Amino acid sequence: MATIVLYSINRTAQTTVRQCLIPYSKGASRVDSHLSVFLKTSVRRLTSLPRVRWVPNATGVRRGAVLVAGAAATVVGFVASATHFQRAEMASVIPKTEEEDTEIAEKCKTFMSPPCTDVKVLQQKKEEMCTRMEMLIMETQAEFCRALEEVDGGKFKVDRWERKEGGGGISCVLQDGRVFEKAGVNVSVVFGNLTEEAAKQMRSRGKVLKGKDGKLPFCAMGVSSVIHPTNPHIPTVHFNYRYFEIEEGDGTKQWWFGGGTDLTPTYVNKEDGAHFHNSLKEACDKHHHQYYPDFKKWCDRYFYIPHRGETRGIGGIFFDDLDSPSQEEAFSFVKSCAHTVVPCYLPIVQKHLNDPFSPEEKDWQQVRRGRYVEFNLVYDRGVKFGLATPGSRIESILMSLPLTAKWEYMHEPPKGTLEADMLEVLQNPKEWV
Repeated sequence: MATIVLYSINRTAQTTVRQCLIPYSKGASRVDSHLSVFLKTSVRRLTSLPRVRWVPNATGVRRGAVLVAGAAATVVGFVASATHFQRAEMASVIPKTEEEDTEIAEKCKTFMSPPCTDVKVLQQKKEEMCTRMEMLIMETQAEFCRALEEVDGGKFKVDRWERKEGGGGISCVLQDGRVFEKAGVNVSVVFGNLTEEAAKQMRSRGKVLKGKDGKLPFCAMGVSSVIHPTNPHIPTVHFNYRYFEIEEGDGTKQWWFGGGTDLTPTYVNKEDGAHFHNSLKEACDKHHHQYYPDFKKWCDRYFYIPHRGETRGIGGIFFDDLDSPSQEEAFSFVKSCAHTVVPCYLPIVQKHLNDPFSPEEKDWQQVRRGRYVEFNLVYDRGVKFGLATPGSRIESILMSLPLTAKWEYMHEPPKGTLEADMLEVLQNPKEWV
């Protein structure tokens, strides 16, 4: 499906990538050809990555630009009095509700596709958390896709789908690109009645769910992405941010947020690990000093492969069932995390864009991808929920799997090699901050 992108929106995405890449471009004397036209000034050289400070909310310019489009216009009127005409300048103030409706409509024009929910419905329910979360995940999808397109030079295929039981989604996939072998960024907004299998899975986590006549109406939405680069020196990244709402038999609603961002490198790079984790820590520290250490540990536990005795990658943050201290504060935290996705990952991609690699290093990447597949198909909670939900789109659920992977019988890297160093980190998770 062809996608027409307005110049002003594309310029914003390019600005976002530029802002993120300049501080991390260690000794960068040349810039990718797709960015050079925008990077007219020389790239600042840095000698020490840990000194770099990042502003996770790198998208403020973009949102601000959207808000301007919905600003009230000033009109000049003439008022007649009993004895003479007096010229008066009056500001025409658009009612707040109308201004907010315009803001939603303008924001929707910047997305990869029209939102899953009709724009008029979003405007009518603009105060509800389901609307606010849908707007956030659509914005996150668009920002990340356009940032990846700037680096790769390719374009995402935008695929809209509907679920007959209720809802639908938008899958954006880029395959066989210059940089990314497979990159997927999905948005889904689904609703209906929770299946018994899905309800059982939630009750196993301590949820007390009381339905009516055996039914539990629910609404679930989220943005999920997995990026598999071609070069084994560029790590795989995954992020997912979601919101779940259930209406119980007495009309009360249970809600919670979940999500996280994690990195899966093929080779250990201490600078990359420090940058990635520091970016996430800064986002967490804005809301609670205990979030990063707690959610970092949770991530290491969650992405653990028991039958291998190792983690999937070097972690990041992971949280689920977040329903405190309040809905507004929990949503604000999720926004901070979502806005960190581009600045925590794109600089790492740019740093290793032209790293050479050998066939042996490519083989090791394929073996590590095999572990990625094992975790996703056997343990991942999101995959389980998707497969247990009637009408789910299998192509979108399995989008996280790489195009290629391999399983070698009794594979074990020789001691003292870089591959053995990677395995040591996976078997004994470390602190990166």
